[in-house]
Amino acid sequence: MKGFRFQKRIKVAPGVRLNLSKSGVSTSLGGPGASLNIGKKGVKSTVGLPGTGLSYSSHLGKGKAQPAPVPEQPSTGRVLAGLGVLVLICGGIWLAL
Repeated sequence: MKGFRFQKRIKVAPGVRLNLSKSGVSTSLGGPGASLNIGKKGVKSTVGLPGTGLSYSSHLGKGKAQPAPVPEQPSTGRVLAGLGVLVLICGGIWLAL
């Protein structure tokens, strides 16, 4: 059945959520404005303007579900860069509050 969807989010700590759905488990880090989601499909970053519905998402890494056609080095630099941007954005939002 394609019409039914199951999703449950559990707050683990401030800015950390455990996401449960029929397709699997993932973890979200961040808050309004910027977040990282880490799951079986890889790492996805989302940056948005809170309250507007506008956001931009991109995949930062590949998970086990998407094997690379040619073996390559993991792009840890992109993941670390995304985490750095997330920390800066969340820090700025926290200081603004």
